[in-house]
Amino acid sequence: MSPKFIRTLKVAAVFIVSIVMGTQALDASRATAAQNRVTCRVETDRSVLPADDPQNVILKITLDAPTVPENTTRPRVNIALVMDHSGSMGGTKIQMAKAAAMEALSRLGKDDVFSLVTYATDVTTRVPAQQVRETAAIINAIKGIEASGNTALFGGVSQGAAEIRKNIEGDYVHRVVLLSDGLANVGPRNPSDLGRLGAGLFKENISVTTVGVGTDYNEDLMAQLAQKSDGNTYFAESGTDLPRIFAAELGNVLNVVAKQVVVTITLPSGIEPVEIIGREGRIRDNHIELTMNQLYGGQEKFALVEVRMPGHKAGSVVEIAKAEVSYQDPFSMKTLNSQAKATARFSRDRDKVAASTNAQVIKDYQLNLNALAQEKAIELSDQGKTKEAAQELRQSAAALKGYAGKYNDKQALEEARDAEIQADMLETQGMSKKSRKALRTKSYQMKNQQIQK
Repeated sequence: MSPKFIRTLKVAAVFIVSIVMGTQALDASRATAAQNRVTCRVETDRSVLPADDPQNVILKITLDAPTVPENTTRPRVNIALVMDHSGSMGGTKIQMAKAAAMEALSRLGKDDVFSLVTYATDVTTRVPAQQVRETAAIINAIKGIEASGNTALFGGVSQGAAEIRKNIEGDYVHRVVLLSDGLANVGPRNPSDLGRLGAGLFKENISVTTVGVGTDYNEDLMAQLAQKSDGNTYFAESGTDLPRIFAAELGNVLNVVAKQVVVTITLPSGIEPVEIIGREGRIRDNHIELTMNQLYGGQEKFALVEVRMPGHKAGSVVEIAKAEVSYQDPFSMKTLNSQAKATARFSRDRDKVAASTNAQVIKDYQLNLNALAQEKAIELSDQGKTKEAAQELRQSAAALKGYAGKYNDKQALEEARDAEIQADMLETQGMSKKSRKALRTKSYQMKNQQIQK
């Protein structure tokens, strides 16, 4: 071979290797992108259904959020801390709240945005929205907070949102964190008022997380505000719980992997939606839509929907539902989607039907029914119907025990025992402020799959 021909072969070899390596890198990139997508699953409470007769079926639509990709810069956050400094926050509460705020600040990056609003009789913006570059002045502002005055909660949240809006067009995760230990007594103060405020903020992609301290705040108001804006809610029995709660909440905010999440469930002709269990959503003909502001890395979020099936012949295989999730990837700022569907087979063999039961779907269904029973017990207790409230909890406990016995599930058994204890306390002591807040918070966290820290 001539030297020229050998050189030509070498160049060709290098060219081929580069193509192969480039293709492999592209395939790896595509695989990584696929791994980092939110995935969607649709399951039913049974994969084999009784033939011939109409029946109700439980659908579970699950969103599995990926962990934050390695060596990836996380999305920037735009966070407004709205802190109650009314007179009741004096002593340990205000000191621990300030310590928690400074700890949260220390975990933010220089490109994140932070603002601080305090409220008592009046509302004050102590730290206007700014990037976290020079923290000394912010820390001094936090240290200077003292407790006095009344509780202008609505105005505080509104002003916190105004600080968020200064950077609303940026590629941030937007969050207001509200801390309060008392009843709103300046300005709008009803749960419905705060619920409407939360719903409006949700439309702007702003979530509000609420932290109630002690036993004198309005948990219905705080839950409504969080629910309507798709935030989290916490009950801090004392000020010493605040650093842990702030750390948990900030950990969530810094771990967002999907924003502006929309789930659309489509039912084939003949299958009718009955209800969405535990979550808020919209039912329009054969379409069901649910929205969430964000998903956290490694988190599983789900919705439960009950549907009505017509009768089908034995041996039939029928599609029950399609689901599509659309969301914004906060790393690429692209809109992505994922799809899934569920089918079921029909049989007259009862053993096959029983063997096809999806235990996890049944468990999630029972736990969400228990959360709704807790809310109903609160409502009945507020009406003075203590016995009826206790009975509501006992019935839920019995259903959980039945599941726990059948599937040997420790969590379900523990929840059943807790429900029985709550029922006993209701009958003997009534519902205390503490137990009401604990029930309301626990119910909310279960229905929304809030990450427990």
